[in-house]
Amino acid sequence: MRGRSFDVVIAGGGHNALVAATLLARAGRSVAVLERRPELGGAAVSVAPFPDFDVQLSRYSYLVSLFPPALLRSLGASIEIRARRVAAHPPLELPPAFQAMLTNVSERIFPTLTEPLRSREELRRLLDDDVAWNALFEEPLSELIERTFDADLTSGTVLTDGLIGTFAPADDPLLRQNRCFLYHVVGGRWNVPVGGMGALSAALAGAARAAGAELVTGAEVVSIATDGRTAEVTCADGRTHGARHVLAGVAPHVLCGLLGDPASGEPPEGAQLKINMLLERLPRVPGVSSEEAFTGTFHVNEGYEQLSVAYAEASAGRIPTVPPCEVYCHSLTDPSILSDELRSRGAQTLTLFGLHMPARLFTDDGAKRRAVDATLRSLDSALSEPLEDCLLRAPDGTPCLEALTPPEIEAELGMPRGHIFHRDLAWPFTESDDEVGTWGVETEHANVWLCGAGARRGGGVSGIPGHNAARAVLAALGSSLG
Repeated sequence: MRGRSFDVVIAGGGHNALVAATLLARAGRSVAVLERRPELGGAAVSVAPFPDFDVQLSRYSYLVSLFPPALLRSLGASIEIRARRVAAHPPLELPPAFQAMLTNVSERIFPTLTEPLRSREELRRLLDDDVAWNALFEEPLSELIERTFDADLTSGTVLTDGLIGTFAPADDPLLRQNRCFLYHVVGGRWNVPVGGMGALSAALAGAARAAGAELVTGAEVVSIATDGRTAEVTCADGRTHGARHVLAGVAPHVLCGLLGDPASGEPPEGAQLKINMLLERLPRVPGVSSEEAFTGTFHVNEGYEQLSVAYAEASAGRIPTVPPCEVYCHSLTDPSILSDELRSRGAQTLTLFGLHMPARLFTDDGAKRRAVDATLRSLDSALSEPLEDCLLRAPDGTPCLEALTPPEIEAELGMPRGHIFHRDLAWPFTESDDEVGTWGVETEHANVWLCGAGARRGGGVSGIPGHNAARAVLAALGSSLG
């Protein structure tokens, strides 16, 4: 079956695809977004996972930092991004010099993420701080942490920004932890999308439709054929769509399969355990109110040495004995995700993100249960009472707790081995002179572009890859955003 032809067809309907679709359609281009799942948004969605209770939980991604405010405003997406009153517990007190360094890095680097790529040396000159450059871009993050902090807990808390979704030790010579750290600090504070992640994606989808983009769900792309000038996109139902350009909101490894290109080895693995919970009330915490503890990020067994031990155990194929994790309560900052009935009875949500839980650990049927049990024991060790006593339960006694492992994330979202960034994050510059001035979304095919988290300067809920892909395509078409 032959479908319509478009200037641009976007494979995958995540939040970045919706950003790209809006910008391209506003520039007068015909655009179709083809999404496999029944809903748009990719990992930025909300669900009601507990049938007996009306709550909209951000199922996968859950906080926003890197989304440039000017980009969000320009899209006309009606969504409020709300700051949390408390950043973290225990409170993180950083030396002024360290904080000043991060502020300078953010102010100099963040604006470049929506600009054409610079070379390594150009970005170094722009930063104009050799100490910061060496600490973040040249040396393992462990060296900066170990010479800056004495306290094990502070060192570990800082290190966690280098480990979210990234399976690496603090001294990894590949500097994967440095790249992850950079993207986690360069955008400033991590904020709450009011209404949950689903509200953000709904607002972006509304902007795309208003601009004239065609958004199609239940349309799984199974192949892309291109000669570099025109392309044909085929869906599972046999329908084909012609396109001058194709944007891929899928992981690069997945794109290789769609193109029939050989992938270069196994993709990197995701390394997290996500647990969503609905509670009768927040658990008590030693020495501080529950509200103070859970409004921001509540760090659990994330000391520097604890992270090292957990990484070593997971590298050896064992679920960490004391899994490091962090928890926060969305509903304290944004109670709108709860129904009136749940709010009136004092219910709250908790979101847990477990570190050093790579896909390799989940190879047998009992692995998920062991990982969840170990993680909940770890959390209980930081509480004054068992979490189990606080969970809401369905009429049949089932606790309101949903856990997602890397293999489950791969099955549901198509992220290879559950990697939430689609692949290891890349530096926000290019090592090749030939790539200076490009957008970091290019592929080996002249009219096929990345627009998802796997693009250079991808990862997180940022809209940046979508913006950059739209800019690249419009340049190729000889037009601009206006």
